[in-house]
Amino acid sequence: MMEELANVNWGLIAPIIILELILMIVALIDWAKNKETNGPRFMWLFVIILISLIGPILYFVIGRKQN
Repeated sequence: MMEELANVNWGLIAPIIILELILMIVALIDWAKNKETNGPRFMWLFVIILISLIGPILYFVIGRKQN
């Protein structure tokens, strides 16, 4: 297992991980500030956290209520 991790090209994977974390943090901050969403609010919390890279994108495209 450790040998496999040593062989991973982290130069390619690190930007994706950082992008995912930034998207998740921004989506969580937006979710906390906005009291209204399209659909159940706590469902969007689980979508943001559990569905990795696509969850925050789905929240911004579908879940966020435009005022």
